[in-house]
Amino acid sequence: MLFNSWEFIGFFSIVFLVYFSLPYIRRTLFILIASYVFYMAWKWEFAFLMLGVSYVNYYAGKKISQTDVKRKKQFWLVVALLLSLSPLIYFKYANFIIDNYLVLINTLGGKSTFTFLNVILPAGISFFTFQSLSYSIDVYYKKTTVENNFVNFAAFIAFFPQLVAGPIERSSHLLSQFKEKHQFKSEWFVEGAKLFIWGLFKKVVIADRLSLYVDDIYGNPESHTGATLTVATVFFAIQIYCDFSGYSDMAIGSARILGFKLMQNFNLPYLAVSISDFWKKWHISLSTWFADYLYIPMGGNRVKYLRWVFNIFVVFILSGFWHGAEWTFIVWGGLHALFYLLENWGDKLLYYFSMDKIKKYKTYKLFKIVMVFLLVCFAWIFFRANSISDAFLISIKIATDWNAIIYQGSSTVTFVLSILLILFLLVVQLLQYFKIASLYFSKPKTSPAFQFMWYILLLLGITLLGISSNAFIYFQF
Repeated sequence: MLFNSWEFIGFFSIVFLVYFSLPYIRRTLFILIASYVFYMAWKWEFAFLMLGVSYVNYYAGKKISQTDVKRKKQFWLVVALLLSLSPLIYFKYANFIIDNYLVLINTLGGKSTFTFLNVILPAGISFFTFQSLSYSIDVYYKKTTVENNFVNFAAFIAFFPQLVAGPIERSSHLLSQFKEKHQFKSEWFVEGAKLFIWGLFKKVVIADRLSLYVDDIYGNPESHTGATLTVATVFFAIQIYCDFSGYSDMAIGSARILGFKLMQNFNLPYLAVSISDFWKKWHISLSTWFADYLYIPMGGNRVKYLRWVFNIFVVFILSGFWHGAEWTFIVWGGLHALFYLLENWGDKLLYYFSMDKIKKYKTYKLFKIVMVFLLVCFAWIFFRANSISDAFLISIKIATDWNAIIYQGSSTVTFVLSILLILFLLVVQLLQYFKIASLYFSKPKTSPAFQFMWYILLLLGITLLGISSNAFIYFQF
């Protein structure tokens, strides 16, 4: 059941009406049932997997909280980690492990009877697994209180707006909201509806239109010039941003209508002034998850320099591997680690030569924004390419085969419209940056009448220019 479908609009309308008509004591159970109905619309069998992961972490959390013996606490944390990560590894990474094992055996001249597994990746498994584990880890470190009501906990894990592609919430933020007595508020309804409309526009008008060109070019990179591949790469950078941030906006907006407040997941990442700043603005819930549960426990930056470099590479490479069982994702993560370190070394050189004052200049800031965007786009090549060899081919062509003639796809009108939509997005992002237009739930500086007309125009754009109901990119993760 996709957010960008009439099926979801009908489903959500029913949930909304029933939720606010029920007494408070029944609402969480209803949300839990609705969330499982939502999830089972994909493949009903996997609902039992999500229920199992939920119960494992609920039970482990209770056991951890009931003892002060460190070894017992560690035992139950390990149980939660093993039983939660095992399904994720099996469904998402088993064939990747088998494939690389077979390549190694063949390279060494051996033979193997291993065959690939016939598995289907459960929707949102990475998201609900990480959200479940964050609870167990937080209980272990006493960063959150234990939950004694399984219905509340299961609803926290399965909450349908953010179930399939995040944001990855923390129990300290979302779980407590299931205990609140939400009343219908027109202000929340308007806030949520506006954010949902903007997210839907980004998805069906911008992202899905750009995907036509990107899929065409990246599906056959050897047939195109460096100039065409450059345009396709920039298009993909905008496509994945509008696709994923569009989902996040619709998730946050849907939850807000029901009285829940999810965390902000994007904060104008393509206006970032550094790679570290980019990761503070892109997929915030995942980057903070890795920071809190991997980077900091490994020592963060409180260790010797070489160990810190190691920590950076581990976090970024695992972040890449989280996105998918392909070497392209691992290289993508490694590139971001390299960019992060190069940036750190560059800042040290500026300080060493007493040139760090240039950071105050607006032209330098603009230069950094452009450079960060170009580096991120280069890394996106590996993220989007069908293989490592395709990624290197595209990179080489962009660097050497610069033909001024740019392939415009199957329709010049669609190509020109795509460029205009990107420019439109840039204008909106700048207005959001200067706090003229609304970002997340910020109050815009425009009049209510202008805001009303703005969202009417967005709905009109969705009606006239929306072209598909494609699944969201991050559903595959």
